[in-house]
Amino acid sequence: MTTVDKLPAPEELKGKNPRHILKFALQQYDQVALSFSGAEDVVLIDMAVNIRPDVTVFTIDTGRLHSETYEFIDTVRKHYNLKIQILSPEKLTLQAFVSKKGLFSFYEDGHKECCGIRKVDVLRDYLKTVEAWITGQRKDQSVETRSELAEVEIDQNFSTSDHELVKFNPLANWTSQQVWDYITAYQVPFNKLHSQGFRSIGCAPCSRPTNPGQHEREGRWWWEESAHKECGLHHK
Repeated sequence: MTTVDKLPAPEELKGKNPRHILKFALQQYDQVALSFSGAEDVVLIDMAVNIRPDVTVFTIDTGRLHSETYEFIDTVRKHYNLKIQILSPEKLTLQAFVSKKGLFSFYEDGHKECCGIRKVDVLRDYLKTVEAWITGQRKDQSVETRSELAEVEIDQNFSTSDHELVKFNPLANWTSQQVWDYITAYQVPFNKLHSQGFRSIGCAPCSRPTNPGQHEREGRWWWEESAHKECGLHHK
């Protein structure tokens, strides 16, 4: 049976609760990995370990994360007794980029190139090794790019002609409030930066706290005018 043969029709998982979607993903696919970086992802980890204790979890260390984020990764590792796979950018490519353009070129010419090297290329290489991956994306994170987010889909960013990749988004229909209600109710670990006004956390130079009334993604790449606040992991 191929990866696509295992894929359910979108309506089969449409509107289902996150645990139902996670259970399907973790039981249907042997080579499936859960992406971890933020609060939503730890909610999924908290659910997943009760379905498949040896769930594969990975995170991308861009080399530019906040110290609080590194502490958070280790806290989650210990809390759930997980082996978290930590992925890093390709050394020579990154060295060439920084040597040519410096450490803060994104303030001048946008974040896409830096994110491409530090995050997107890293993820692309890793996803070649799995059949499916699980993300913590939510529809309400971005009206422009995520409003049509499906619970399960063929990953259009990272599928190739000889490797079709399935992507699960169990929290697609949850709101930020539902995520934090779960974190509070189940005492799920979270990044200390959230207590300092950060609602969406990425690399240290590219993330800042948001003010009341601002959308959570406005704290990312704030110097750019584009409303499409994406790094390329989910949208080109």
